[in-house]
Amino acid sequence: MRLKFSEFLVVFVIVSVLLVGGCSTQKVSSETSSPSATATEASTNKTTQSTTEITTDATSVSEATQEAIPGMKDLPRLEGKATVVMTVKGSPITIEVDGTNAPITAGNFVDLVQRGVYDGLVFHRVVRQPQPFVVQGGDPQSKDPKVSANRLGTGGFIDPKTGTERYIPLEIKPQGAETPIYGKTLETARINQPPVLTHKLGAVAMARSQMPDSASSQFYFALADLGFLDGNYAVFGYVTEGMDVVNKIQQGDRIDSAKVTQGAENLKNKN
Repeated sequence: MRLKFSEFLVVFVIVSVLLVGGCSTQKVSSETSSPSATATEASTNKTTQSTTEITTDATSVSEATQEAIPGMKDLPRLEGKATVVMTVKGSPITIEVDGTNAPITAGNFVDLVQRGVYDGLVFHRVVRQPQPFVVQGGDPQSKDPKVSANRLGTGGFIDPKTGTERYIPLEIKPQGAETPIYGKTLETARINQPPVLTHKLGAVAMARSQMPDSASSQFYFALADLGFLDGNYAVFGYVTEGMDVVNKIQQGDRIDSAKVTQGAENLKNKN
């Protein structure tokens, strides 16, 4: 099905906004090109925001992959699923976090939730026009009232253990694959299979910059089916209850709290 020029232009503008939106400090699409760190725009810094039967050991990460991506073996990972309840303006949003198909991305998110990183953070980017797109938050800088609004969307999680920003590799598992692909979009990896975790309504994914391995703490909620982002940004879970709450979030609203209510025991490599 061919897009009319006007429809193509809308998609182009939306994707551009995402890359610019913000995630971490590396031009991650917070100004991201997709909801990754930008899910709306990831950041101009480095932080924005993508074949054969799946085995039961899909959560394992091969030693070769760990060696290929520096520091990956030390990242938190989720071996199975977990439930996170995020409260916004007193109302709960329940998220099922999928460590079976996105162990590193899910593990990073659950670890940050347990650290209390998201408590009090602002949703700095909300895009509903010209059509529903994303609600993005997770920049730790938004706790600091001295940080100007135009800087929001450029920050990520600073690991107190290293004193540097923690980045995670782009992680996308193609349908039928035994393990995820790391550090590449499916197009770059020349894989024609769609991902297991898609950008359907209610998807939760990481924002990043144009660099694949630039996601840190910024995430976004998909406000519609956003199939054009599939294979480019890492989806790691879905809203199972409270989508009505997500739909009411306005730019500037804060996360009251985020708690792991189930599956905390599945988090490994806590650092």
